[in-house]
Amino acid sequence: MTLKLSTLLLTGVALVMPVRPLAGALGPEAAACRSGSRTSAVRVLLGGFKKRAGEVQFRVYDDPRRFLAKGQRLKRVTVPVTASGPLEVCIALPKAGRYAIAVHHDLEADGGKDWNDGGAYSGNPRLSLLRLKPSFDQAAFVVGSQPATIRITLLYRRGLSIGPVAHPVE
Repeated sequence: MTLKLSTLLLTGVALVMPVRPLAGALGPEAAACRSGSRTSAVRVLLGGFKKRAGEVQFRVYDDPRRFLAKGQRLKRVTVPVTASGPLEVCIALPKAGRYAIAVHHDLEADGGKDWNDGGAYSGNPRLSLLRLKPSFDQAAFVVGSQPATIRITLLYRRGLSIGPVAHPVE
């Protein structure tokens, strides 16, 4: 009886433990980027962190007319910052097409946007204090019926300019 109870308990523990994401991949949709997947998805490699703290929010857009408009994103994925290396996130997409991603590195993980926070966009467009937002075309990338990989480098305010503070994702 003890053996059956311990087997049952072990089985119960295995059933309630969360499924581990793919090695390196974060986010609730990590499996969509699995090798051989036939799902439209994007694997984002994010680098250039000023500080390894807080969380990162990825906002995905699919319509140039709604790009960066409040509440008009297709989806949002938020993950904690990893201790080292590029932060790798998988985002499942509804279908093949053109998309753009806006990234916000919330250093304090308080949900606010502070001057010390970082940000970036897919396509890594150049930004300035006078031009903080790129066009959809500057940030757009194409995803087919299988996962695509893009690299994004975070930018931070440095005096009166905006730029990377660390080496880009390699």
